[in-house]
Parts: sequence; C-alpha cells; structure tokens
Amino acid sequence: MLRRARGAYAQVHGRAAPFYGVAAAVAVAVPLLVGAVTGRPAQGSMIALGAYLVALRAPEQGPYGARARNLTVGVLIVAVGAGVGGLLSGHLWPAVIVVPPLVALGVAVPRIGSTAGLAVLLSAVRPPSADVLNIGLLELMGGLLTAVLLLAPWPARRLRPLREALSESADAVAEALDAVAQDVGAHDAGPLDAVELTNPDLLAVTRIPDWEAKRRAASESLTAARATYGLYRSGRAGNEPTRPERLIDALGRVLHETVTLQAVLEAAKNYPPDREWQMETQTAISALAARLRLLAGAIATAGEAPLGREESAAVRRMGRAAEQIRRAGLAGDEDLVAVALIGQVRRSIDRIAGEVASTRRLVAGGLRLRFAAPRMPGTLDPMPVWDRIRRAVRTRSPTFRQVSRVYVVAVVSMALTAALEIPHGHWMTITAMLSLRATYGETVDRLVQRVGGTAAGAAVAAVILTLAPGQPTVAVIAFCFAGAGFAMRPVNFSYWALFGTPLAMMLLDFSAPADWRIAGERIGLTLAGALTAYLAVLLLWPAGHRERLPGQLERLLRTHAGLVRTTADVLSGEQVRLPHDTIVSAERAAESVAEARTRIGHERVPDLELMDRLRRAAAAAHRARDHLIAVAKMSREQAVDTGPIPEILDRLADQLEEAAGVLEEPGARGPDAGAPVEELGAELAELDSYLATLTRRRRAEIKEGVGPDELTPLRHALLQVSGTRYTIRELRRDVNQVIESSLEAAEPRR
Repeated sequence: MLRRARGAYAQVHGRAAPFYGVAAAVAVAVPLLVGAVTGRPAQGSMIALGAYLVALRAPEQGPYGARARNLTVGVLIVAVGAGVGGLLSGHLWPAVIVVPPLVALGVAVPRIGSTAGLAVLLSAVRPPSADVLNIGLLELMGGLLTAVLLLAPWPARRLRPLREALSESADAVAEALDAVAQDVGAHDAGPLDAVELTNPDLLAVTRIPDWEAKRRAASESLTAARATYGLYRSGRAGNEPTRPERLIDALGRVLHETVTLQAVLEAAKNYPPDREWQMETQTAISALAARLRLLAGAIATAGEAPLGREESAAVRRMGRAAEQIRRAGLAGDEDLVAVALIGQVRRSIDRIAGEVASTRRLVAGGLRLRFAAPRMPGTLDPMPVWDRIRRAVRTRSPTFRQVSRVYVVAVVSMALTAALEIPHGHWMTITAMLSLRATYGETVDRLVQRVGGTAAGAAVAAVILTLAPGQPTVAVIAFCFAGAGFAMRPVNFSYWALFGTPLAMMLLDFSAPADWRIAGERIGLTLAGALTAYLAVLLLWPAGHRERLPGQLERLLRTHAGLVRTTADVLSGEQVRLPHDTIVSAERAAESVAEARTRIGHERVPDLELMDRLRRAAAAAHRARDHLIAVAKMSREQAVDTGPIPEILDRLADQLEEAAGVLEEPGARGPDAGAPVEELGAELAELDSYLATLTRRRRAEIKEGVGPDELTPLRHALLQVSGTRYTIRELRRDVNQVIESSLEAAEPRR
C-alpha cells in the first residue's frame, strides 16, 4: 500500500496551467471580495460558487471555439442546477431522489460530466431561500465571469492550440525518422541492454530508440492534430483543403514513407553492408529529421524560428553513394537484389525530402483559417440514443456498469446522510462519487490522492480560517488557493485535493467561517466517502472488460484482414493506394485491445499472462500494419507483375478471417482449416524462385545490350519484388503472432 501511495502522489499527468489558474482564481475571489466589502457575503459566495463549478469543467487545452461551446454548456448546467438545488434546499429525502440520477447521467454523458450533480448538491445543502430564481441567476453570473476570463485571449491566441498540435506532430515524426537513422548499421545492443542505467542523459545516448514506440507516438500525434483541427470552425470555401489540413496530410505522407524506409532498411541488413553507404544513409535521414524539427519550431512560434534550407546536401551525398553501388551492380560487382534494395532506400529518402520541402513551403506561407460563425453541435436524434442505451443495458457494457456503480454509491451516501442527519454529509457524497473510477487500480489511486490531499488541505484550511481576521482576508486567501489548485490540477489530482479542499470550505462557509471541528468532520466524512467508493469497486459487479475481449479481438482480426486484402488489390492494380480510413480502422482496433490490456492491469489481481498475450497481439498488429503500408508504397512504381505476392496476401487474409470466425463461433474451424497455411507455404517458396528468376533475367537483359539506366518492366519488377520479399516474410510472422495471441487471449480462463 505504501508503494501504491508513493506512486499515486508521484504521478504526472500533464503540465501546469498558470493562465487557467489565474483566470479561475480571479473569477472565484473577486465576487467574494466584493460581497465582503458591500456587506453581501452570501450573494458573493453564490457567484463565486458558480464560477468555481464552471472552472472545474473548463478544458485547459484545445481550440477556443471548442472551449467556448463547452463553457456555454457548463454555464447553463450550473444555472439550472443551482435553481433545482435551491428548490431542494432543506428537503433531504427529495434530494436523495433527484441528485443520484444526475450524477449517473454525468458519467454516461461526458458533455454533462459531474457539473450537474455538483451544482444541485452544493446548492441543496445551503440554507433554504425563498428566492430560488435569484440563486440560479447569481451562479449564472459567476459562470459567465469564468467563461469570459478564460476566453479573453481568444482573438490573439485563436490558432495557438492548433499550432501546438501541429508542432508536436512534426516533432513526433522527426523522432520516428531519428529512430530509423540510429538503427542503420547499429551494433548489437545486447551488452548495453544488460547494463542498468538510471541517468536519463546516458540512456538517451546509449539506447537505440524503439522504432515501434516512436512510430505509434507519431501516428497518435497526427490523429490528435486531426482531432484538434476538426474542432475548429474553419469556414473554408468549397472542398478546397486549408493549409493546416495540407500540412497534416504532408506529415502523414512523411510518416508512411518513413515506415517504408524502415522496412527496406531491415531487408537490406540481410546483404553484405557497405559502410560508406550506411553512414551516408544515416546522415541523410538524421538531416531530414533535423529539418522537420526546425519546421516544428517555426510552426510553434508562428514563423519566428528559422525554417532551414529547402535542399539537403546530405540527401545528395546519399544519392551519389547509391548511384556508385548501382553502377557496381551493373558491372557484376554487387548482388542485384542488394542494389535494388539500396535503390528503394534512395527513392524513399528522396520522397521524404520532397514532402519535407513541401511542408516547408506550407509553413513559410503561414497557417491561416477563416473565421466562421460559432455554432453549437447538432441536436441528438433520440432514437439512436435510445438504441445505444438499450444495447448498453442488454450487453452490460463497462460504461453501463460504471454508471450503475456511481448511482448506487450516490444513493447510499446521500441516504445515510439524510437518515442520520449528518452535518456536512455532502462531503461524503462528493468524495464517493468523484473518486469512483472504472477500475480497481484507478479508484484506489484516486482515493489515496483525495484522502491525503483532503486531510492536509482541511488542516490548512482550519488554521487559516481560525487566524484570518475577516472576510476580505479570506477572499484574498481563496484567490491564492484557487490559483495554485487550478494551475496544478492538470499535473496531479493530489495538488487539487490539497488546495481545492480549503477553497471549497471557504466558498461553502464564507458567511460563517469553518473551524477545527468542521475541518475534522470534513476529514472524517472524506474517509467515509473513500470507504464507500472502495467497497463499491471491490464488491459490486466487475468492469466487464474481459467479457468484451473476444469481440475486440475479432474486430482486430477482421480489420487487419480487410487491410491485407486491400493491399493485395493495390499490388494487382485494382486500387491506387491504401485508403486512409482502412488504415485508421485497423489502428483503432489494435489500440482498443491495448486499452483493454491497460484496464485489466488496473484490476485488483491482474492476470499477467493474459496481459502479455494482449500485448503481443497488439504489438504484432502494429508491426503488420507497418509492413502492409510499406508493401503498398513499394508497389507504386508501375503496374508490373509482382509474382505470387497478391496471392500470398490473400492467403494471409484468409487466415485472419478464419481466426475471426473461430472467435465469433468457437468450434467453427472446418475440416479444411489447414489449407490456407499449406497454400501460403507453397506460395512463399514460389516467391523466392520468382525473385531468383527475375535476377537472372535482368542480368541477361543487360548483357543483351539494354541500357542500365533504361526503365524496363523487368527492372521495375526486380525493384518491387526484392524490396517486398523480406517484408512479406516478416508480415507472415506477425500475422501468425496476432492470430496465436488473439486465440490464446480469448480462451476461457479460470
């Protein structure tokens, strides 16, 4: 438990948000100060409470248009919730009926969140008032104050979130390029891996970056950039893509070309290395990564950082080295397969350089978006929503189970408060409903953070409120705690519990400041709420992630089978390129399995063997997808005969679909289940023979007088097949790993 506590307090989830903290602090403290000076502390605390509730849900990141829509929803929810809470004030049992459904609704609908439940609950615990409408209007004023302060920089910083997302994407793609560069001609890393290093600076220079991790990070960063751009109301004319869209697409092409480059370099390792060629290749790739980093800096600073040159001397030197090897191959001094692979490497580097130059021109032109009229998201059709609810209830999805748990916890804690007439019992309800998470591990971490922070914060609040000479001083202290709490909230929830506890006590008891007795009650009720949440996650129904695994694994297999067949169509000329949607669908299926593994790791007793199987399945799926992108990219030169490669891909797709059928209907494997595997073995052997035949025919073609630089179909075929052969074999290994791990993970376990 001590180790878990240390881990919970040491977690770092994000960066501090000083502007967010200052804006929220001003919105909370100014009404308190004005109310204290004018002799209306109760009204001032109501306005401050509205500001506090809206600031709690305010996103500290993302486009300002999306923030405005989110804050608008929050202000309306707070105003309505304050009015409803005012009607319930002094009526404990009606509050037990009304508040828990709102709390559960916030879990089911993220747009609502915990705001509705908190607004009603915190207004209901105030002394009864005849002017309910006035309560709602006062909290509405506080919410509007928070929204105005947080959106004040909108005109000057409108594009800043998009610039940050695009800059991070360029940096992530550059890191993927660096991972490829450092793997070129790398020595055996075994001796260094056996040495335990703790200095991060030494780790950075002695460990080769993990290509798969860097590639996934770059892909996730591009997905995040697309999502960020999608939140902007760009008001573009017609179907013409905007500059940010073109920039994201260009970075995506660089990443896919990097995937191809890495695959070809892996294949080239099977042939005698040429030291000079390897060093020139490594230098060229590193130079391209450095140019991308310059562009990332220029994007982040709106053009203030240098862009760098459009041409690269390192890329030209690599081209000359590749040309020397090609001429040696034509003279019979080098293996033609090795020459073809090095030619593929040169073409990939040239394409990456071209895309980087295109990206540079886009950045130099500036990122511009038209202003569009703000609009709210479209209204929800009640029928699809109802269908989703029925499906969630019927399948007992993890979301439905979490909603049910939170509802039960809110009902139990509020019923105990009403039955026993516990003073300040709302602290127990707030702790229980906000600490309960979807898994055991997440809930325990949140409880540890909340209990420790609340205990320290309540003690600090008691001291401050006892020594504070008057309400104006309390308002100034509230400003300090609000600024620190909201600024550090993205970093670790413990900071929020530490600074937010005194703030909440000041807001709710501003008219009659709290003392040591109330601080002790707060600590005791927080512990009671923590115990309630712990018992709920321990005793109520499980999260249900294991039950969904067969369906997730089936989707993983089917989406990758579809990607394999689409790649076969590209090679056979039926499609020009791999559709982006097909790649994204397969990637999301793999991420879904990885997320399920993470959730299972948060269980009270994690199944380590199952987690390892899911890890292997997701990792192999990521590698398989990279192989398919590389195969499709290498086949685009011309429509040539690629031999049995399309048939090999079809057999791999058959294997994936057959395994998916087994997951859908256990025992569905037919008597001819081994046929695709046997056919695949024969076709792989045929591919080796086909490559040997192409090599002999190409040498004969050159001897017959065909110019070595002439672009003949035979030359194109040799280039494509030689670059694809190694990747196809790696693809087969990873497909088998996906199938094997998926079937093992889906087996019923004791």
